[in-house]
Amino acid sequence: MSNTKTIAAIATPLGRGGVGIIRLSGPKAYDIACQLTGKDSFTPRLASFCRFYDNQRNVLDEGLVLYFKAPYSFTGEDVIELQGHGGMILQNQLLARVFELGAHQAQPGEFSYRAFENDKLDLLQAEAIADAIDATSAAAASSAIRSLTGEFSNKINDILEALIELRLYVEASIDFPDEEDVDFLSDGVIESKLKSIQGRLKTILATAQQGQLLRDGVHVVLAGRPNAGKSSLLNSLAGQERAIVTDVAGTTRDTLQETIVLNGLTIHLTDTAGLRDTTDEVERIGIERARTAINQADLLLLVHDLSRQADPLELAAELFGKQDSGSPNYDPSKLLLIGNKKDLVEQSQSEKMADKVEVSGYEQINVSCETSEGIESLIDTLCDKVGFHPPENSLIARTRHLDALRRTQQHLQDAHVQLVDYQAGELVAESLRQGQYSLGEITGEFSADDLLGRIFGSFCIGK
Repeated sequence: MSNTKTIAAIATPLGRGGVGIIRLSGPKAYDIACQLTGKDSFTPRLASFCRFYDNQRNVLDEGLVLYFKAPYSFTGEDVIELQGHGGMILQNQLLARVFELGAHQAQPGEFSYRAFENDKLDLLQAEAIADAIDATSAAAASSAIRSLTGEFSNKINDILEALIELRLYVEASIDFPDEEDVDFLSDGVIESKLKSIQGRLKTILATAQQGQLLRDGVHVVLAGRPNAGKSSLLNSLAGQERAIVTDVAGTTRDTLQETIVLNGLTIHLTDTAGLRDTTDEVERIGIERARTAINQADLLLLVHDLSRQADPLELAAELFGKQDSGSPNYDPSKLLLIGNKKDLVEQSQSEKMADKVEVSGYEQINVSCETSEGIESLIDTLCDKVGFHPPENSLIARTRHLDALRRTQQHLQDAHVQLVDYQAGELVAESLRQGQYSLGEITGEFSADDLLGRIFGSFCIGK
C-alpha cells in the first residue's frame, strides 16, 4: 500500500454541532496527525486530546485524535480520526490544513471502496452501509445493520459453497467417467444436491424481495375526479395536513409527494390533480403531470365519492381510457379502488358499510377521511397488495441482488433440465458455472469495475 495516496474527508454532516469528525486513511495519515498536532506518537485505539495547528503554529481547533493502525481499521489502512468542534468554518479550515500536509480529497464512497479492496467487507456489506444511512424506517435500518454484519453475505456464501462443491462433483464425473464410484448420470446425487440448492435459493430470493421493499418502498399514486377526497386521504395517511383541502373543484393543481411509513413499509405517496377536461392552463399542466405519475406508479389508488354512486370501473375507463385492443390503459394488477366519504352514505342509508368489498373482481376499500373509518383496513390491504410481509429477521436488498438471484435460479433450472431430460454432463457443468458467477456478483466476487464505480459513487464523501 506504499504507493496508495492518503485520502481525507469530513465524515459528519456540515453545520453546527458538538463534534465534527475528519477522517484520514492511507500511508501518510499517521505522519499528518503528528505534524498537525505537534505530537511525536499516538497509541492505537487510545483517544488523545490535542490542539490542531496551522503552518504558523496558530491553533485552528482542539479535540481528540484516534489512531487505528493497519490492518485493524475500517479500510485496512492506517486511519486517523480528528474529532474537533462541529462547524463549517472550523471543519473546512482543519480539512484544508490536512490537504496542505499531503492528503487528497476522498471521492464519494472511497473509504468503503478501500475497505472492500482490502477484504475488510464484501460488496453486499458495503452497500448495506449506505442503506443503513439512508433508511427511512426502523425496520429498514435494522435490516441494513444485519446485512452489514454479514448475515446476508453468509447466506449467499453458503449457497455458493454448495454450488462450487456440486460443480466439482459434476466436472470430476465428466473427467473420470470410468471410475466406478462416480456415475453422475444415474446415481441421483447431483439431482438431489441441485434440488437442495434450488430450495435454499428460493427461500433467500423471497427474503430478498421483502428486503427490497424495505429499502426502496413503493410508489403509490392517488387519482380520481376533483373533490373525490384524494387530498383528504393523503392527509389521513400522513397524519398531518400536507395537502390543502377545500370544497372547490380543482384545488390540487400539481402533484404533491409525501413519504410515509405504514406498518414498516415506506410509501412514496403522490397526490394528483383531479382528472377532468379543463380550459385552465395551470390545471391542465397539473393533470398532465398526474397522468405521468399514474403511468409510473407501483400501485394506483382510484379514489371515488361513494355518495355519488358512480361505477368505479366505468370511472376508470373514462379517466384512463383504453388501448386500441380494448384493454384498459393501465395495469389492472396495480389498481386498488378506494370508496371515500363512507360516513355520508351511512348517514343517508342508516346502515353500516363494510370496509372491504369486491367490485367486478377488484378489491375496494371503503373509507371515511372525516372519521378515519377504514383507514387501517386500507393500510393492511396496501401491504398485502405489494406482497409486503417481512420476516422478523429480514435483510436489506437491492434490485441488482434480485436480478442476480433470479439469473442464478434460471441457470440452476437449466442445469436441472440438461441433467434430467438430456443427461448432458458438459451442459450441466456450464449452467452451474454461470449460476456460480451470477450469484458471486452479489458479494463482489465477480463484479465489473463499472458496476463497482456506480455503487461506491452513490456514497457520502466521508464514507
